[in-house]
Amino acid sequence: MTEAALLAHLSALETELHHPGAPATPERAQALLHPEFFEVGRSGACYSRATVLAYLSIQTSASPVRASQFRLTRLGDDTALLTYRSDATAGPGQAPGSTWRSSVWQCVHGHWLLRYHQGTPAPALPAQDAIEK
Repeated sequence: MTEAALLAHLSALETELHHPGAPATPERAQALLHPEFFEVGRSGACYSRATVLAYLSIQTSASPVRASQFRLTRLGDDTALLTYRSDATAGPGQAPGSTWRSSVWQCVHGHWLLRYHQGTPAPALPAQDAIEK
């Protein structure tokens, strides 16, 4: 798979977990998360695979997140780092926020699985002011 094709593929898988339009089914979320998946959230809290799956299973509406500025770095033949920016609008009980996101994806038996995810607070800047590679 070319770098551009892999970037498009992993970006699509990543944003599928944001459930644009409709929440991911529990089966689909389980299929996307590696058995050893864990996350360090924007708050600094650590979340297990079970916690993230439980959270995703109760989502009933589209996420107010807009993802952009995707970049791909190959870490090996079967491992890739996907980085991007997400900007969330305020939902019920939530404040708006911008986040730099990093995800490690691993190809297992021909399927890309999310192994690790981290969010870091980002300043709310226009896209043209964001850090360029």
